[in-house]
Amino acid sequence: MQQITNKTNKILYPDLSYQICGLCFNVHNELGSFRSEKSYADALEKILQQNSIKYIRENSLKPSFENEGGRRNIPDFIIEDKIILDVKAKRIITKEDYYQMKRYLISSNKRLGLIVNFRQKYLNPKRILN
Repeated sequence: MQQITNKTNKILYPDLSYQICGLCFNVHNELGSFRSEKSYADALEKILQQNSIKYIRENSLKPSFENEGGRRNIPDFIIEDKIILDVKAKRIITKEDYYQMKRYLISSNKRLGLIVNFRQKYLNPKRILN
């Protein structure tokens, strides 16, 4: 039992990330796996509001390097000013998606990002650490 306790202590924002993943599962169960990213994001926004979870949607982050053009780093959600949530609706998550999340995390100085691909038959949220 001691090993399990030590592992859960190392998880960043365990309660909030668990709650977010649960809400994503609810949205996926309701909408299925063949909608657009915007449809999933709209449904997530509604369910975040219903659960009184603070979030910012599609807000441009500060540039991640000097002379970077504006409106390049725009995550789908920043939740409770702690977790970046990126909604996808595509066949597979690629390295580019991972790199995009890393840019978001570095630019916003956040520690945890979640990539959720709703196109999959079974959701498998990806946790990305900064």
